[in-house]
Amino acid sequence: MSTKKSSKKATKSSRKPRTKPAAKKTVVKAQRAPAPKRVAAKAAGKATVASAADFMAHAYAMEAEAAERYAEFADSMEVHNNREVAELFRKLSRIEQRHADQIMEQMGWKQSPATSANVRWEGAEGPETADPTELHYLMQPYHALQIALHNERRARDFFAQLAKATKDKGVRAGALEMQEEEAEHVRLIEEWLKRTPKPDANWQTDQDPPVLSD
Repeated sequence: MSTKKSSKKATKSSRKPRTKPAAKKTVVKAQRAPAPKRVAAKAAGKATVASAADFMAHAYAMEAEAAERYAEFADSMEVHNNREVAELFRKLSRIEQRHADQIMEQMGWKQSPATSANVRWEGAEGPETADPTELHYLMQPYHALQIALHNERRARDFFAQLAKATKDKGVRAGALEMQEEEAEHVRLIEEWLKRTPKPDANWQTDQDPPVLSD
């Protein structure tokens, strides 16, 4: 995978009042993604997967939900004129949606078999769905890829734990296959990160902060 850098030139006239996140203290760690293993293991334990078809429905829901969240992140970054990161999140969204579409094609489904509303996870969302609290309006492509790496690791570990926990041979085979696919995604993101400049120490400093007015 590769990322296309675009010039970022935010103007005061294009900024919208009152859109700067209130909790600016919530930032993405610049050097290392959080360890996902414990969260993924819990999610696998709670997922209700009774058959191979049910497993594929869960896999579809995971990919579709991840695509939707990345699209939401892209919208948020565009609001703050962070167009380079918005473009990257759009690309990540398209990648996840393509995975979901491949599952649909593989299974011969004509419509979505499941959504986050009827798939049971450990928490409210699937293992590959990005956490909204990780967003920062000044984040850089490196941070966005850190989020993606964390999510791919959680997905990989989810399928690994599911393969160990299930007694259904079809589910186990599918989980092992998806584990390897997610492991490949992890490797690709890691390589992408190596080619992406790391942020400097003062990346959170806004040289042109939004002005709030009544």
